[in-house]
Amino acid sequence: MDNRLFFPATQRNKIYIGDVLSKIPLKKGLVLEIGSGSGEHGVEFQKRFPEIIWQTSDPELEHRKSIISWIIHEKLDIKMPKPLDIDVTKSPWPITQKLLDALQVIISINMIHIAPWECAEALFKESGKLLNYGKFLILYGPFKIEDKHISESNELFDNSLKIQNNDWGVRNLEKVNKEAIINGFQQKQLIKMPANNFTLIYKKVS
Repeated sequence: MDNRLFFPATQRNKIYIGDVLSKIPLKKGLVLEIGSGSGEHGVEFQKRFPEIIWQTSDPELEHRKSIISWIIHEKLDIKMPKPLDIDVTKSPWPITQKLLDALQVIISINMIHIAPWECAEALFKESGKLLNYGKFLILYGPFKIEDKHISESNELFDNSLKIQNNDWGVRNLEKVNKEAIINGFQQKQLIKMPANNFTLIYKKVS
C-alpha cells in the first residue's frame, strides 16, 4: 500500500537545505532527523549523501507509514533504516548503542514552531546528551530576531499558528540560542534561507 504523504514546503526547500548540508564536514556515519514528517526530506538527503545513513523518526504513525512508503518508492530500503518512533519530550529517546556510536548530526526541520516550547527544550536537552564533542545539531525554520519578525509574511504565519494552538509559534532566536548554550552547544552559523527561513548550525562544545 502506498502511504506516501506530500508536503509542499518540503519540495520547495529540500534543495536549499541539502546545499547547506553539503558544506558540513560529514564523515561516514549517521544523521538522526527528529520530526521527519512525510519522509520526503529523508529520502532526498539519503540519495544526495549516500556515504551517510539517514535515520528518520516521527511520533505519528501516519507519518512513519509515509516514510516507509517513500523509502520503498525510492528503492532505498536496503540502505535506509525504518523510521524510529521518537516523541521528543519522552526521555530517553529509543536509540540503540549502534546508532549512538555512528551519530554525527541531529537535524530538525520545521518542527519547533509547530510544537510547544517544551519540545524545543527537550530537543536541545536530549541532543546534548547524545552528541559527542564536535558533532552538530541543525535546525531549520522561521525565527524572530530580537523578538521581531523579519517579514510581514512570517508575522501572519505566526498568528495563524497561534490560532491553531496557542503553544505554537515562531521562536525568538535569542531564546533558542540560550537553550543551546545551556545544553553545551555553540551557534556556529546562522544562514538566511529562501522564504524568510533560517538554518541554525550548532556545534557541541562541552
